[in-house]
Amino acid sequence: MSKLKIGFVGVGGMGQMAHLSNYAVLRDQCEVVALAEVRPGLARTVADRYGVPTVYANHLELLHDAKVDAIVAPQQYRTHINLIPDILKAGIPVFTEKPISLTVEAGEELVRLADEYKTLHMVGYHKRSDPAMEHASAVIEQWKASGEYGKMQYVRVTMPPGDWIGGSDAPLNSDEPYPNVAIEPGPDYFTDEQTRHLDAFVNYYIHQVNAIRFLLREPYKITFADRRGVLLAGESDGGVTVALEMAPYNTSIEWHESLLVCFERGFVRVDLPPPLARQQAGKVTIMKDGKGAPSYEIPVMPNLHAMRKQAMNFIAAVRGERPAPCESKEALEDLKLARDYIRLMQQYQ
Repeated sequence: MSKLKIGFVGVGGMGQMAHLSNYAVLRDQCEVVALAEVRPGLARTVADRYGVPTVYANHLELLHDAKVDAIVAPQQYRTHINLIPDILKAGIPVFTEKPISLTVEAGEELVRLADEYKTLHMVGYHKRSDPAMEHASAVIEQWKASGEYGKMQYVRVTMPPGDWIGGSDAPLNSDEPYPNVAIEPGPDYFTDEQTRHLDAFVNYYIHQVNAIRFLLREPYKITFADRRGVLLAGESDGGVTVALEMAPYNTSIEWHESLLVCFERGFVRVDLPPPLARQQAGKVTIMKDGKGAPSYEIPVMPNLHAMRKQAMNFIAAVRGERPAPCESKEALEDLKLARDYIRLMQQYQ
């Protein structure tokens, strides 16, 4: 099969470190043929570094002139509603970072456009692509199907603030000021303070909101949120208790992110590396306690980071080889949960 021709819309820090650097090495699967960047000096520097032949001043120029099979648009989420509709209307499969937008209403519009124009919109919940998460999910589904270790009872995700860079190299930069761009406003039914809380929550913790659903494989609702923003709790449609510990403590030079899925007679735990750590997969620990003494398994994961595997998964989804890990319709559910969380937390204020 021929290589996919990929266009990039935005090559700032995350665009380079989390995305372009990974697509650039997947030479057997794709080639990055164009990029659009509003800072011309940065655009040229990045294009030269990664061998991208064509540079455009904005996404509209790229859509008009470039012949691409898919677009990676690692924009700040509050600008999605300004850019992504044009790409969806053009019928070009697109990848964006998480979350799909700031508000449920903007997310609903993006989902509607993806449906209307029958265009793939994959949202970048890279943790779903971590080899450790993929392995854990497969084990969990086996246990649910067999019933050998009892019923699933509890899912807990912990992610205190820490060093999420993980020693990654700094991106290329320029001294050009970033142009003023319109950003999506908060919902009409939220105060400015509630919008600030919503913005912070979806920026830092929407990954974990999404990861809980990935491990459950069913919807859930939020039933408790403390006033300090440390904990939220909920329950799935099937009666599984869920908890997200957001800030029980801080770490300065480490990253502590773990996901624990408990059954009646065993658990599956995943410990994830810093989001930008290079080519490190997570670690899986499996405890079984069905017959006599408990046993532990720690399967060896490949030297493949979630961001690289995510790029591979997007390419495969564009080709129709397998479904995208998370499309916009599911990502919209995260915003609904975020909205519910802010409402619950603010009721104590």
